[in-house]
Amino acid sequence: MYVFSSLFSFTLVIPFVSVLFGIIKAPAVCPAFSLSKDVLVDYFSYYLQYYATTYGIYACLGVISICYVIFSFFAAMFRYLGMYFLAPIRNGVIKDLRNDIYHKITILPLSFFSTQKKGDIISRMSSDLLDIEISVMASLQQMIKDPLMVIIFIITLFIASPKLMLIVLVIMPLVALLIKRIGASLNRNSTKGQKQIASVIATTEETLSGIRTISAFNAQKTLLQKFKAENNRYNRLMTKILRRRELASPLTEIFGILAMVIIVLFGGNMVLRGEINPALLIGFVVIFARIISPAQSVTTAYYNLKKAQGAANRIYEIIDAQEKIEEKPNAIAIKDFSSQIKYSNVSFSYNDATLVLRDIDLTIDKGQSVAIVGYSGSGKSTLIDLLPRFADVTQGQITIDGTDIRDLNINSLRSLIGVVTQESILFGESIFANIAFGSKGNIEQVIAAAKAANAHEFIIRLPKGYYTNIGEEGLSLSGGERQRICIARAIYKNPPILLLDEATSALDTQNEHIVQQSLKNVMCGRTTIIVAHRLSTVVNADKIVVLSSGKIVEQGTHESLLAQDGIYSHLALLQSLK
Repeated sequence: MYVFSSLFSFTLVIPFVSVLFGIIKAPAVCPAFSLSKDVLVDYFSYYLQYYATTYGIYACLGVISICYVIFSFFAAMFRYLGMYFLAPIRNGVIKDLRNDIYHKITILPLSFFSTQKKGDIISRMSSDLLDIEISVMASLQQMIKDPLMVIIFIITLFIASPKLMLIVLVIMPLVALLIKRIGASLNRNSTKGQKQIASVIATTEETLSGIRTISAFNAQKTLLQKFKAENNRYNRLMTKILRRRELASPLTEIFGILAMVIIVLFGGNMVLRGEINPALLIGFVVIFARIISPAQSVTTAYYNLKKAQGAANRIYEIIDAQEKIEEKPNAIAIKDFSSQIKYSNVSFSYNDATLVLRDIDLTIDKGQSVAIVGYSGSGKSTLIDLLPRFADVTQGQITIDGTDIRDLNINSLRSLIGVVTQESILFGESIFANIAFGSKGNIEQVIAAAKAANAHEFIIRLPKGYYTNIGEEGLSLSGGERQRICIARAIYKNPPILLLDEATSALDTQNEHIVQQSLKNVMCGRTTIIVAHRLSTVVNADKIVVLSSGKIVEQGTHESLLAQDGIYSHLALLQSLK
């Protein structure tokens, strides 16, 4: 509607000029109305002549001017309405993309993140999405309205004078070819630019995470030089991109003016030969001049699309990433664990690389505590990550009560398992929200879980007790306090299976003793798999499994393994337990 209103308002220049200069060539009799170009010209010419003769030239010009104002008002109104209804679409697309990315990163396997930097993923959710919002969504109006305007105006000009329009059609392919070449260059440089800003953000994220180490080693200058180098590369790429993109407007304008000059020259010659009406030539030139601006916008929108293509590709690398941990359509919802966990001939590798685990056969009965020990890099953490399907076995199978875990509903499987890791993972919310994580929470149950984890005493001393916000990653608390909250979270979940991955290795002796007492509380009556370097924490385990180079080389109780005089005995000797 905006395009048609604009077109009618600009075509009014033809009758205006015709009346003003007295060059109306009206027929003696009003023709029957039809959509033929010649009939339309004669029809309006007749009524213009009649109105000018009856009411005077100024009255006729006044009516034309009022019509122009009315059509311009409608054009402006329809333009605003277009943007009004486009606003929720523009913002909604970005919102949906952001939701899709966030949802995808919560369900992708852990192996995906082993090859990705956190800063790069954050960059895709921030700068890449911002680039799409600015480059694509801001160009929605240009991509819808302006191409339509150019097409309709060109059709109108072609109807008005096919000969003059041929001049435009000769110039247009040259412009299109040039724009395409510049656009291809923009796409290449934009992809490089998005990767480079991701490196800048990743460097910043690493600096924030390691600020204590940086200060301790006086590495500020080294990191600053690295950051400046990354930032300078990004600056050079963005300068190149902006310079190429800014070519769009002047190129279109130059070719448009060139075409208009040629149109005036050829059209003037046609007027002198009597082939077209002078008012028609003026109207043709005015409408063609009006095409230049939307043509510039179309070119700019095209360049914006090319610039944003690199960002879009990076975003869809995450959205389209393969979900290796897939749930079967008829997955079984497991409600309880009753008898046995069994690893049968299990092997595992990351991304088809060297096997991390090989030919693992392990049976864990309900209620048992099983410790996994061995040298660093032997595959201990990987072994327990396979149980909640953070990764899937490459060969063999893991069963719970005789059912392959790949046949189970993933959420129901993980509801049976509690995890406490070496790193205390907390969120920037209240202690209550962290303990009741993943559920609405019940304060009485939260307090009970905190007491069992030996955390209640220090929690009630905080300013707002259980509703104290502990800040990002819980850094306002000590390491032992953070770990006890993590244990309380596992107790609150009340899972029948508990995975403890180096849960005390990062703590001092005093905190380790307190946390060990907490772990005894949480392990009571549960099937527990413990990954440990400190053998003192697992000497009382029902079964100790020794891994070496991804294979089980020994298993038994503490005493039986000492008697074998193998790897476990050597580890115990190193830790003065023998």
